[in-house]
Amino acid sequence: MKKFKKFYIEITNVCNLACSFCPQTKRKPEFMKIETFTKILDQIKPHTDYIYFHVKGEPLLHPEIDRFLDLSYEKGFRVNITTNGTLINRVKDKVLKKPALRQVNFSLHSFDGNDGGKNKEEYINSILAFVKEATDNTDVFISLRLWNLDKDNVTNLQRKRNRQLLEIIEREFNLSYKIEEKVTPGSGTKIADRIYLNQDHEFEWPDLKEKEDEGEGFCYGLRNQVAILVDGTVVPCCLDGEGVINLGNINKTHFSKIVESDRANNLFNGFSRREAVEELCRKCGYRKKFGI
Repeated sequence: MKKFKKFYIEITNVCNLACSFCPQTKRKPEFMKIETFTKILDQIKPHTDYIYFHVKGEPLLHPEIDRFLDLSYEKGFRVNITTNGTLINRVKDKVLKKPALRQVNFSLHSFDGNDGGKNKEEYINSILAFVKEATDNTDVFISLRLWNLDKDNVTNLQRKRNRQLLEIIEREFNLSYKIEEKVTPGSGTKIADRIYLNQDHEFEWPDLKEKEDEGEGFCYGLRNQVAILVDGTVVPCCLDGEGVINLGNINKTHFSKIVESDRANNLFNGFSRREAVEELCRKCGYRKKFGI
């Protein structure tokens, strides 16, 4: 039986932003129903202990996110939420003290993807207020993500758009160093107890319209991660935001059977040979990050 370290559940594909680096989904806007979520939890219990509210969409938009967290705890799961952070003040009472909540990942690069930096201080300060309350009163981990580095991280525009935000973080945590001096792209650094900052280069979502490469390489899709979209469609990883590699739907077939299907096993075994057998995988640059 396959076990997954990262199990992504897209509780909604609706987002309140339109970031330049994140293609808008062509799928029907939808919020996952409680019945569907419960069915997912029951089916995936043997396969993981941790779930991630993430693929496309902004999970904090879901009007029943508090019930989703309660159900997750009742079923024995810990939850990681990835958010753009713009709604954190509005919903913090729904999520902050839920025992299921394990980690909150803030995609700080979302802000520059929209309005070019207006009200950035207000934005980051609202997130940092939540971070302080969370780490003072709960055991929640925080990841502050700034995944907007250009290729060489040397342009004036790049440095300017990040420096203002990083200065606010440095002041808040009384850091004696500049964050850029400590963080290596692709990895993070601990800036306080249970608080980490991660910088990385901007990546492109895989798309069937992109140029296909030779297909060599490795990926952890269906090896340590898998995802279920808002309508119940199972895909091998969190980057298949359009459900191109549709392995099946939990509303028609049990999850355990889906991940042992011929298509799923062909993908898994292909990467064991360092070969991308799916077209979308051959058009995914993220695969090359692993270098295995």
